[in-house]
Amino acid sequence: MIYLATDHRGFALKEKIKAWLAEWDYDFKDMGAFEYDADDDYPDFIRKAAEAVANDPEHSRGIILGASGQGEAMVANRYKGVRAVVYEGGPDEIITLSRQHNNANVLSLGVLFVDEETAKKSIKLWLETPFEGEERHVRRIKKIDEQVTS
Repeated sequence: MIYLATDHRGFALKEKIKAWLAEWDYDFKDMGAFEYDADDDYPDFIRKAAEAVANDPEHSRGIILGASGQGEAMVANRYKGVRAVVYEGGPDEIITLSRQHNNANVLSLGVLFVDEETAKKSIKLWLETPFEGEERHVRRIKKIDEQVTS
């Protein structure tokens, strides 16, 4: 299951992502925002997606959106088992390494920096890149989880 969440800044792109995920045959659940509201607050929606991923961190994923994606990742990463990575359109290696080495299960997109085509390409790459599972990477992920208290 892929959980989607955003505030008003990423609302339009989230709606497009839902169509892409359906086209690619992924199961997803929209955690909000459900309508454009310029006064909404991203933690209200991101929290719901992060909690859902935290309930099954090895089998679920999240795609969250915001202006920069930074604050959204900060919220998500407060939950044990959640490993959110920010992507703002940099090199593809950010996406592949986040999956291969960190087993990132939440992708936080900065909509001010990622156009629609880049978002589509990066999401597809992120979903299709497997975790390498090497002992050193597993060990490091366990250390992260040991330090998170929620």
